[in-house]
Amino acid sequence: MIILGIESSSLVASAAVLGEDRLIAEYTVNNGLTHSQTLMPMIDAVVKSAQIDLKSIDAIAISRGPGSFTGLRIGSATAKGLGLGLDKPLVEVSTLAAMAYGLYGRADALLCPIMDARRQEVYSAVYSFEENGFTTVLEETAGPVSELIDKLNGLGRRVIFLGDGVPPYRDIIGNSMKTAYSFAPAFLARQRAASVAALGMELFRQGKAIPAEEHSPVYLRVSQAEREKDKA
Repeated sequence: MIILGIESSSLVASAAVLGEDRLIAEYTVNNGLTHSQTLMPMIDAVVKSAQIDLKSIDAIAISRGPGSFTGLRIGSATAKGLGLGLDKPLVEVSTLAAMAYGLYGRADALLCPIMDARRQEVYSAVYSFEENGFTTVLEETAGPVSELIDKLNGLGRRVIFLGDGVPPYRDIIGNSMKTAYSFAPAFLARQRAASVAALGMELFRQGKAIPAEEHSPVYLRVSQAEREKDKA
């Protein structure tokens, strides 16, 4: 089985080719370049590095959100275009779940990916690795970081934070967390297409792939343009 993973939900752009038992190739950039300029060349590069024909992949795992409205639209359009052109199914993978899945096996703590949603809010969810596997403890939501911390304190377990929401809210976390916590190291703290592909492969095995034309990103909240239009 071969899965192509695509991640573009934030400033990170990433593409990966994952085999049944190994990561074959991955290309990740976090330097602020526009995804519309970088994503397709990155996909082309990892496919060539993996020495495979795109027609030989089994599915495309796409990071479905939440995240940047523009980034998600670019990633979704790319994945849908490839899926339709190659007649391959898509596997929709939660951006937050994929980030936590990258810390595979950390059964000693709750995993809390947070993405900066601006205005003192974050996209967040909480996961854990239990005896029955990867588990969602708190569902995806968009809201004030203070509300998230209150919920985490109520759970009473050690927490590992990761994501681009950590730098702007590190001080708030430090001043408000009452349970033990830590921050994931830099090489595990951001979105990666390899994690999207890995979780996507598990979902594909569970029969959760969809036709490419049915895919749409998940934003969790309306865009700033839509909010301004409603106010007007």
